[in-house]
Amino acid sequence: MTTTYAVLSEGLEKSYGQVHALRGLDLAVPEGTVCGLLGPNGAGKTTAVRILTTLTTPTGGRALVAGHDVTREPAVVRRAIGVTGQYASVDGDLTGRENLRLFARLAGLRGPAGRSRADGLLERFGLGEAADRVASTWSGGMKRRLDLAAGLITRPRVLFLDEPTTGLDPAAREQIWTAVRDLAAEGTTVLLTTQYLEEADRLADDIVVVDRGRAVTTGTPAVLKARIGSYAEVAVTAREALTGAAVVLDQLTGGRPVLDEERLTVGVTVLDTALTLPRIIRELDRAGVPVTDAALRPPTLDAVFLRLTGTPTVPAEKEHAA
Repeated sequence: MTTTYAVLSEGLEKSYGQVHALRGLDLAVPEGTVCGLLGPNGAGKTTAVRILTTLTTPTGGRALVAGHDVTREPAVVRRAIGVTGQYASVDGDLTGRENLRLFARLAGLRGPAGRSRADGLLERFGLGEAADRVASTWSGGMKRRLDLAAGLITRPRVLFLDEPTTGLDPAAREQIWTAVRDLAAEGTTVLLTTQYLEEADRLADDIVVVDRGRAVTTGTPAVLKARIGSYAEVAVTAREALTGAAVVLDQLTGGRPVLDEERLTVGVTVLDTALTLPRIIRELDRAGVPVTDAALRPPTLDAVFLRLTGTPTVPAEKEHAA
């Protein structure tokens, strides 16, 4: 079966003078999926989105969105996409209903058709009760949902979400996640840029990690985490027991145990998914190693991110270099 890609880029490049924001970015997002684009600040995520949404032109390579070249057919691409940026673009002096009806008119939906589309989206996103209040009185989460609704006025084939939950509290973030999951279930292709690793883990079918303008790895959340492995850590009663614990963990994992003499712990990466914590404890007991605590922590996207980019994850902020 042939895969149809909603977003496809090959060798995408973008330079601003001596600054190379993109250095040959390759993307392939199948139709009807959610792709998470991850990377540290300045990695090129926002630049990529700006090119794919026709807001800027590449200096090299090519990109297709909904089957159309973003450079040669920008008008066609714009009719096929929706975009929600890092910050809500709603007008605080207008009501929620007035905002969406304005977006409808701008999109060419006038009269009853535009009003019906706007009102339907307000109800869909749980904004009906507040629809006739000015948006400046709304919470941040409500404004972001309104912004997302505005991006859906034209029923886009591809929706670009650039850091959609920046600055939101956990409850508001969950509301946005629910909306994105619903859209994906209905067949909308979503390209999501984020630095919230939980967000990518919860929403994305596939993840592309971008660093210094290139895609450094691609895969499902499960596949990426499996490459990193779990982490086993054992705490012992005395410094003299550290070596014995390290020998056992080395034999079980084939890894390189790390000893911490201050904390009296030994840790090691575990790539064998069949290795369980009870077995580790049994082997330590059989070797006579006195243990006070033991844990086997599952892999996380945070660990993947740190391993690939060398950058700890932080709350998402606007990219400066890109």
